[in-house]
Amino acid sequence: MELPGLGRHCAERACRRLDFLPLKCDACGEVFCKDHIRYDDHKCGSAYKKNVQVPVCPLCNAPIPVQKGEIPDVVVGAHMDKDCKYNPAQQKEKIFTNKCLKPGCKRKEMMKVVCEQCNGNFCIKHRHPLDHDCKGSSHPISKAG
Repeated sequence: MELPGLGRHCAERACRRLDFLPLKCDACGEVFCKDHIRYDDHKCGSAYKKNVQVPVCPLCNAPIPVQKGEIPDVVVGAHMDKDCKYNPAQQKEKIFTNKCLKPGCKRKEMMKVVCEQCNGNFCIKHRHPLDHDCKGSSHPISKAG
């Protein structure tokens, strides 16, 4: 070999490939080739130091801080038992809240559809004055749809 000092061998026992651009694991400090640099690929025993994830409460969606050495499931369970702000009586905000004023119609719309003549709120089907028997100030010009 002409340049024996260049490159490093992969620390993975099954590989030991000579790599001219070796990568150093930031958790355990060993040198690996591109195929074994991931924590799972070389079964890194120090991955827990770098693999930091913050669990989220499934009820209130709040992030739960977990200290080193604590089991995330136990910490989240304790949060749910005493600190959780989730209120089952509190429902999500309703989107379809604008009820049609036409007698017998039970449809609701996301946005208000206001008649220009009587200022009533109606669904898309009954939005035109002749469709809801408008009692407004002026006579409707034509029947729509």
